[in-house]
Amino acid sequence: MADREDPLVAFHFGLEVAGTLSGLFTHVGGLGSETEVVEHKVISEGKVEAVMMVPGRLKWTPITLKRGVTGNLDIWDWRQKVVEGKMKDARKAASIIAYSEDGTAVARWNLTNAWPSKVTGPEFDSTTGNIMFEEVTIVFEGVVRVKP
Repeated sequence: MADREDPLVAFHFGLEVAGTLSGLFTHVGGLGSETEVVEHKVISEGKVEAVMMVPGRLKWTPITLKRGVTGNLDIWDWRQKVVEGKMKDARKAASIIAYSEDGTAVARWNLTNAWPSKVTGPEFDSTTGNIMFEEVTIVFEGVVRVKP
């Protein structure tokens, strides 16, 4: 019988940009890729029509990360490069790292040419006493899952 491997459990997530940990996040969503499907009509010698499905463009899905607001401005500074049109400086190698409760890295995804397309600050409501959250959306041009 093969050895059983339990699924990983992540306690929190890190965003590393150009080799520097830019913060810990409570939520990461959307990490993935997709290949468009193109329908191609084929007619055989017997004049039988068929539709062949062929791969189209490869597309990477944007990642959304959420965290409690802290004094760390790395994400906002990174986003400012995009706002100022400095895309050469904004495109960075980045990684999403999943950590266990004891702080051990359990999974890692390396992103190519990542940059923040959107940053959203918290909703302000002093009557709730809730933690303020901010959100960043990151787009990229490639992802590889590697050992932590």
